[in-house]
Amino acid sequence: MTEPLGSAPIALPLECEEFLTWLSASKGRANNTLTAYRRDLRLYASWLARQHRTPLDVRPDDLVRFVEEVRSSDRAPASVARICVAVRSFHRFLAEEDIRADDPFVGIEVPKVPRGLPKALSEDEITRLIDQVVGEGPIARRDRAILEVLYGTGVRISELAGLSLSDVDLDAASLRVFGKGAKERIIPVGRLAREALAAWLEPGGRDLLQSERADRDSATAVFLNNRGGRMTRQGIWGVVRKYGSRAGLGARLTPHVLRHSCATHMLDHGADVRAVQELLGHASITTTQLYTLVSTERLRAVYDAAHPRAKVRADRRIR
Repeated sequence: MTEPLGSAPIALPLECEEFLTWLSASKGRANNTLTAYRRDLRLYASWLARQHRTPLDVRPDDLVRFVEEVRSSDRAPASVARICVAVRSFHRFLAEEDIRADDPFVGIEVPKVPRGLPKALSEDEITRLIDQVVGEGPIARRDRAILEVLYGTGVRISELAGLSLSDVDLDAASLRVFGKGAKERIIPVGRLAREALAAWLEPGGRDLLQSERADRDSATAVFLNNRGGRMTRQGIWGVVRKYGSRAGLGARLTPHVLRHSCATHMLDHGADVRAVQELLGHASITTTQLYTLVSTERLRAVYDAAHPRAKVRADRRIR
């Protein structure tokens, strides 16, 4: 009986560490990306050790078997694809840097991720979600601002967590955020999100959570936790989950769903797809165009439900 994939974590081989250093120093990969690569390479290294192989002597047929084992595990398709891409990139690095004479991954197909449509809440559900925040205390002000800004601007949760006070310009109704690859962009803030941010930053909001012993990063952070430190991605996720549960949205709601909802609703109301691309910080217009598919699906559903001749009954034929 074979051990489950990744059941015996081990220290990463030196070659893996060199690859991760190269990704950071030469490619400028973000910390979250490096963490994901490290996790995937540790799984791969564990598998190699059980096969009595190393990155320098693994063979193509070994890698075919590795890919099949990953595919047959209970991982999501996106996770399977990410693991395989990490290992493929690692072996390409070894070959290009002459650490290994050949690339054993050449010719091996990486599983593709089925392209699903982003899930968006309805506008009524968004209203119901934000209405769950009750009161004017500092926690309520903070949480209301978090939900309004996530939905109102479409920022990523990591971008929201990284906001500093100098990134907020309430007079100009704009935010400066740093997206993937530390790319900077200036994005507009709508009226409701601006009002929620202003209430949080005014006396009686953020100042009541600020700590005199806070480090410099926390002292300049827009969103603070109950101890006065900068809120983490996990902390913001917890806020979204709390109010999502109260609104009866349950597992449907994540911070990224609010980003999806922002884009979908803008397109529903006639926004140009390239403007939405700039707002969300998508490197490729193809990514943004997924949201146009959502809007088309909604249009089709409304049309089918509302137009008397949209659907022909099975017992009738068009002549």
